Amino acid sequence: MSDSRTDESATVAVSSSRAPDNKPPGSLLVARFRKRFAAQAQDFVLEVEFQAAPGFTILFGPSGAGKTTLLDCVAGLATPDSGCIAIGDRVLFDAAQRTDLPVAKRRVGYVFQNLALFPHLTVEQNVQYGLIHMPQAERKERAAAILQAFRISHLAQRYPWEISGGESQRTALARTLVTDPAVLLLDEPLAALDAATKAKIIDDLRSWNQAHRIPILYVTHSREEVFALGERVIVLDAGRIVAQGTPHEVIEAPRQETVAQLVGFENIFDAVVESVHPERGTMSCRVAGDGGPMLLETPLVRAGVGSALRVGIRAGDILLATAPPVGLSARNVIPGHITSLEQRDVIVSARVNCGVEMDVHLTLAARDSLQLTPGREVWLVIKTHSCHLMQK
Repeated sequence: MSDSRTDESATVAVSSSRAPDNKPPGSLLVARFRKRFAAQAQDFVLEVEFQAAPGFTILFGPSGAGKTTLLDCVAGLATPDSGCIAIGDRVLFDAAQRTDLPVAKRRVGYVFQNLALFPHLTVEQNVQYGLIHMPQAERKERAAAILQAFRISHLAQRYPWEISGGESQRTALARTLVTDPAVLLLDEPLAALDAATKAKIIDDLRSWNQAHRIPILYVTHSREEVFALGERVIVLDAGRIVAQGTPHEVIEAPRQETVAQLVGFENIFDAVVESVHPERGTMSCRVAGDGGPMLLETPLVRAGVGSALRVGIRAGDILLATAPPVGLSARNVIPGHITSLEQRDVIVSARVNCGVEMDVHLTLAARDSLQLTPGREVWLVIKTHSCHLMQK
């Protein structure tokens, strides 16, 4: 599943998304389709069914899950084997009815990862490219408005090679949005930008969306972007939708282990309910390990004593101390010892044996100030609400 694009394909998708003046506002994107690819190792099948209301719908999942193929099918760059795709009452694709609108008539805006700005055109000319069938005065007026909305009016006469990465991204977005598409597809548009630039562009995208309210499918691997933009999240894995809902439902409190792994729960264990404490909204779960059982107090869920569950804990939600903590509200204080330390960029991953092996993420400063080394005795502090329970 490649995310690469050629300049030609980007040109087609962007320039052809010009919408007529009668575009219905706030249309619902409805899709149910199947697409099979013959791969070298084994066939890949994308089979999805979803709805995207006006606003941001995030497509989240690992590389090769089918996110870009999903966008391509909506845009018309790939043809499903079966199913249908519609925006409001306008059918883009229907295999049973043999309907397959060409890209030029779909009114779909698509911004690819590589942007594909025309190097021989100025910023203003790039933005006007999708409006070539309009009178010149109207082209200039609409281009000027979108350049101002994305804060790049001062760059109008510059060429792509004369502007920064963030400015190039703003230009690519403006070039697509000036055509007033009925649906917008964004394939990791901010992946290469620094955090500060990304935050500013996210603010501008959010403002534009509040004014236009069209369905926007936004592919990202960033949890920060999910929470900054997403009103709804669809999680894809191996060509299937494995979860969908609000960012909190899907990312913060996943119900399936597959989703928990995708969204960054490094520690996932088998657990058995040992006792319940409804008066304080918790229960105790026994986690079996080579060094003996470990008890965790977790949030109360609908599961009786003896029920088998899976418990997930993010490595970044675990605190680490080198002496037994006192005066803490956290109910889970677990002794153990460090078995390994590995630096990953600005994060240190500590492996701690406390009956089971636990991953703990620390800052470089924390590692140095605590003088952590393999073999060091430590105590893990895990808050009750940091333990997420899932069905086996």
